[in-house]
Amino acid sequence: MESETILGLPGYQISEIGEQAGQVRIAARYEGVVRCPHCDGQQLRLRDRRVRHLRHESWGLRRVVLELETHKFVCQDCDRCFWQRFPGILPRKRSTEPFRRSVSIQHFDGISRRRLGQRQGIGSATVERWFQDFLRLRAAERKATPCPQVLGIDEHFFTRRRGYATTLCDLKHHTVYDVVLGRSEASLEDYFLSLKGKELVRVVCMDLATHYRALVRKYFPQARIVADRFHVIRLVNHHFLGCWRDLDAVGSRNRGLLSLMRRHRHNLRPEQSANLAAYLTQHPVLEVIYRFKQRLSYLLLKKHRTRKQCQTLIPRLLKAIHELRQAGLAQLVQLGQTLQSWSQEIVAMWRFTRNNAITEGFHTKMEVLQRQAYGFRNFQNYRSRVKVMCS
Repeated sequence: MESETILGLPGYQISEIGEQAGQVRIAARYEGVVRCPHCDGQQLRLRDRRVRHLRHESWGLRRVVLELETHKFVCQDCDRCFWQRFPGILPRKRSTEPFRRSVSIQHFDGISRRRLGQRQGIGSATVERWFQDFLRLRAAERKATPCPQVLGIDEHFFTRRRGYATTLCDLKHHTVYDVVLGRSEASLEDYFLSLKGKELVRVVCMDLATHYRALVRKYFPQARIVADRFHVIRLVNHHFLGCWRDLDAVGSRNRGLLSLMRRHRHNLRPEQSANLAAYLTQHPVLEVIYRFKQRLSYLLLKKHRTRKQCQTLIPRLLKAIHELRQAGLAQLVQLGQTLQSWSQEIVAMWRFTRNNAITEGFHTKMEVLQRQAYGFRNFQNYRSRVKVMCS
């Protein structure tokens, strides 16, 4: 038991512990049952022996070397030779798995490869290789994870050569489910066809991207699509500001007025409200459009509504869409057509409180990962790192 506590490996017996040239040297042997790795037989004959020198987890700042007595056997059942296998030590490796895991975790926590290699006496390329093995192992543990019930879909930029990638986020548990290269239906078709558990998805949150909506309707027939509230409000502001530029090109370039026009009424101080009212008084048409935009924004901001409450809000939304389409101004007409196309998904915002803010936050973290790595060329490397670090 003491040997297992010191080494962190079961089945070993320590025979000696000493220090040499600033390193802790631990002599040990394995006392478990040895079986043939080919036929699982126990009828073995000893043929050779040697001592393996393995790097083990450091004790503080002192490096630890494990001197392990190993044997070569001949299996009398299958007549094949093999060197003894040990738990926690892979064949033909010069370090134990606890040491490789500790190096990977330190690199995961932000220590650079160069500094970590100098501290542990190994090469920076070795640190990267071990870290990739660590990521693949962690990603394999999450491979059997079923599709989340509440899914967020959004795109982010990967590289200029490879283009965009699609992020699938579990909004219920605040984790990244997967990252797929591409954003078009043609590039994502094979992935969604092979995706298991699609019938488990109940809600999909997305921005106003028609290609993602078509994909969800095709591959997630049981899911309800919910538009992301932030993107809907931003779309309304975008068309309103475009209409303002058409009506008053000079005033729209005033950065102070621009800041006031973008805000909701409850975010304006009294003096700001007075300045904005003075400007709108000089432009009666713009004042009517501004007040309409405010009413529409507050209608879209409603949440936590029941089915009965939503039934009373739907006529107000349809009336606003009709007024936009009959406004006669190009920006407002285009806004009305877009809201009409996404009316069902916008109505679903009032019932479901989920939004894609979690996905956008993970995109910020992905950008940090890309900056730390000075960019990625291999998408699979990037994918495994994102799936582990964003979960």
